[in-house]
Amino acid sequence: MIKGRIHSIETFGLVDGPGVRFVIFLQGCTMRCKFCHNADTWKLQSDDMRSADELIAQALRYRAYWGDEGGITVSGGEPLLQIDFITELFQKAKEKGIHTTLDTAGQPFRRKGEWFGKFRKLMRYTDLLLVDIKEMDPVKHQKLTGVPNDNILSMIRYLDEIGKPVWIRQVLVPGWTDDPEDLKKEREFLDELSNVQKVEVLPYHTMGAYKWEMLGIPYPLKGVKTPSEQQVKAAEKILGAGEQETSRKKCA
Repeated sequence: MIKGRIHSIETFGLVDGPGVRFVIFLQGCTMRCKFCHNADTWKLQSDDMRSADELIAQALRYRAYWGDEGGITVSGGEPLLQIDFITELFQKAKEKGIHTTLDTAGQPFRRKGEWFGKFRKLMRYTDLLLVDIKEMDPVKHQKLTGVPNDNILSMIRYLDEIGKPVWIRQVLVPGWTDDPEDLKKEREFLDELSNVQKVEVLPYHTMGAYKWEMLGIPYPLKGVKTPSEQQVKAAEKILGAGEQETSRKKCA
């Protein structure tokens, strides 16, 4: 029996997919995003180990609140670091008729070997993915997150190839991810896809800064302010956030 490394559970999630969600935050992430508000999920170890059956049983206690759209969302940390576990979890969820959403930054993705086979299997049991685009420019992405973004964009393209529904999320960090030219490049990239159902601009906030301090890690964005309403609206206009997404793939 596979057990997942759990960070925490949110029983009435309202911002992690459609409807009311039972959100499972997994422990472990290898990215080091400067704006991360869950730095306490970085370490790969957890004292809270649970099986898929245990989590499904707990989630089902809240099913009456889900309505027609709700279900289970797995977030993190980076859930794809525990791909075997979430595959088992989602397979059992689908057997119960539960809608499944995966919230991922896509960093572990690769189109080769045994891992890619596991990812393709996981997609059979995944209804929706929430995918962060941290930054389109590869140099800026490396500086912001500590990792390249080529494999992340490759995952998004693959999801389009298989027609898997995706919501794109862009965290707007003043001075870091709000360059209009980079946002335009992101919109051009999204225009090539036909599976993007929704685009969201998430304003940067400092509510997780205290976690860095608790971990004894200097907070790298000290002094960076939350974007203004005007800045958020400007980014939303460029990205088309809030609009009903339709098939935008360009004809060959």
